Amino acid sequence: MLGPFILIALCLMLLGLSIHLFLQGLRKTATEKVLDRLAAGQPQRVVEQTRWVGLERMFLRAGLGRPSERFGLWLSLWAAAMGLGFLTASWVGLVVMLIAPPVALRLYIAIRYRRRIRRMIEQLPQLLDHTVRSLKSGRTLSDAVMGGIEASEDPLKTAMGRVQRNVQLGVNLPDAVSDFAELYEQDELRMFALGLKVNHRYGGNASELLENLIKLIRERDQGARQLRALTGETRMTAWVLGTLPLILVSYFMLTNPGYMLGMWNDESGQTMLLSAAALQVLGSLALWRMLRSV
Repeated sequence: MLGPFILIALCLMLLGLSIHLFLQGLRKTATEKVLDRLAAGQPQRVVEQTRWVGLERMFLRAGLGRPSERFGLWLSLWAAAMGLGFLTASWVGLVVMLIAPPVALRLYIAIRYRRRIRRMIEQLPQLLDHTVRSLKSGRTLSDAVMGGIEASEDPLKTAMGRVQRNVQLGVNLPDAVSDFAELYEQDELRMFALGLKVNHRYGGNASELLENLIKLIRERDQGARQLRALTGETRMTAWVLGTLPLILVSYFMLTNPGYMLGMWNDESGQTMLLSAAALQVLGSLALWRMLRSV
């Protein structure tokens, strides 16, 4: 009897929170909305950071916008999923739906970020090459970089729109690129920002510096491809070890479903299956972390 009351209280709490967020959005004045748009592209000071900064950084780096834009909708869907899980599988379904959506969202954001940043690094030499040619034609460094951004393709062009907004708001180019590099936390972008800072402070031949940076990025990419080719057998072994238990369980369910269902209906068998699932998850995470290190 206690379970339904807890579920109803949880749903009412989430409903009240979504209504509060909706009313708070309606109370925003036009001036506040304009200020939010202007502050969206500026570097954030550390003293102003809140709990949501890390979540916003993950969404921005993955190209998904800001999570607060549809927070009420996603929260309502999560509450509905937890209620459905409780109704179909009691407390086990509630716990699964409580944990599974955040974990799935985190994995999706991580995969999307890695694909996006890989594509951006592949496009970066083209941007730098366009910048070098613009410098040799007589344009200033800032104009050359802005022209290179305009000539780029997505996702690099969309991501570096942050740099363009900062420069238009009065931030100097090295600081704007440094903020962009710290957002995405990539060595190639940090080297680009460092080169602009050195040139801005001490002067020198910017085109030669950018040409050396292009060469360095391409050499790093070639080395990464060679490492990926050399570790292909190790990665394939990890995939086999991670998917083999799932394949065996699927085979048993197709050929002899009574075997697995009999274990699930037995108390000790259910404990064994849950322990095996937990060990499978831990093993997959360990293999994933090992793959990231090679």
